[in-house]
Amino acid sequence: MRVSPVPRPPRRTLIVLSAAALCAAGALSATAAAPAAALPTAPGPAEPPGGARAAAVYPNLTPKPPMGWNNWSYYMCDINEKIVLGNARALVRSGLAAKGYDTVTVDDCWMLKKRDAKGNLVPDPARFPHGMAYVGRRLHEMGLKFGIYEDVGTLTCEKYPGSLGHYQQDVDLFAQWKVDYLKMDGCNLPTAPGKTKERTYHDAYRAVSQALVKTGRPIVFSVSAPAYFQYDGDHVWHQVIRWSSETGNLWREGRDIAVEKHSGAKKWASITYNYAYNAKLAHFQRPGRWNDPDFLLAGDSGLSAQEIQSQMSLWAVMAAPLISSTDLTKLSPAALKVLGNRDVIAVDQDTKGVQGRVVQQGAGYDVLAKPLKNGDRAVALFNPGGSARTLTTTAKTAGLPKAGSYELRDLVTKRTSRTTGKISARVPAHGTVLYRVHPLR
Repeated sequence: MRVSPVPRPPRRTLIVLSAAALCAAGALSATAAAPAAALPTAPGPAEPPGGARAAAVYPNLTPKPPMGWNNWSYYMCDINEKIVLGNARALVRSGLAAKGYDTVTVDDCWMLKKRDAKGNLVPDPARFPHGMAYVGRRLHEMGLKFGIYEDVGTLTCEKYPGSLGHYQQDVDLFAQWKVDYLKMDGCNLPTAPGKTKERTYHDAYRAVSQALVKTGRPIVFSVSAPAYFQYDGDHVWHQVIRWSSETGNLWREGRDIAVEKHSGAKKWASITYNYAYNAKLAHFQRPGRWNDPDFLLAGDSGLSAQEIQSQMSLWAVMAAPLISSTDLTKLSPAALKVLGNRDVIAVDQDTKGVQGRVVQQGAGYDVLAKPLKNGDRAVALFNPGGSARTLTTTAKTAGLPKAGSYELRDLVTKRTSRTTGKISARVPAHGTVLYRVHPLR
């Protein structure tokens, strides 16, 4: 979804962050704060749309949140074969691929402006002189998966040929190229006569979903539909998320994350904004079906070490896809340490497959808790404000069972301590402390 990543005031308050903190981050103006909305109280699984809308559920191809790399946020349209394969090699060389970052996705602008005489999409020979099947082969030789971008409309967001009228033809071509992951955007989709915008999007994404199944190739399907309804009111937005969770494996719910050309302040505002809308949608996620608040920016210029660690920790506790979008060939040791932290990755990839929820809020801070497979809980203390503060919660608030004591492991510093129930830390500005909490007998 190609819209400015600098947040405009939402129609709802998503997670209560203090107006001062959000203003400091550039997320909203002093006059734009909306009344606080209640946290969701219905934690059940997403409900499929009924009646004529019901369709076969797309195969569950992602038992854990997807991980990998996408070029868009860093390179945008400045993309070519050398850049893609160079970043792929960096994934392997850095050890990130071995830690789960295994899908390399080529975003918009990879094709020519016109289809060929048979109606097929044509890779831009100047950008990809060996073609996309070659890119896929090279990625597979590295032990990686191959992702590609298209759009359900007449044109992609950058005005390249969209798939409307060619859904089966295009996904058959992707299957021929051995594509493993399809990101399907929703720009330039005209509302069909006699249909609402929501029904038009539903039918388009359902058609792509069915076409993908017909290829016989297991292709992870990333749905962008909800991002086009974020400001159409919660009822419609949530309905789109519900059917997206049946149509595909993951779905972009809202605004794009910031891009490399933006300032550090705008990037931090974008991270906090995307965190806020995603955290409120935990009740839609279920194991194997993932809310997607967009890319990780670790490695981008302008962000502090605390900010990139916060994004990684928050995305992990929310069981979000961990998809980096930066220049991995120039990744700093500090950024590599954040992206490659096995303990934080383990929280994201936990096989229980549950998105963490906000369990406590105060003026300008959030506490999130995520149940883990072995009975532990991940607990994140998030301070989006401009000065350090001590944040405190309890094992009971985090949903842990009663125990004589608890082991706290800070997943960033690796320090371990014990507590009888109090969970507390001094959290720096724009920081997040992420604990793994284990009840002791």
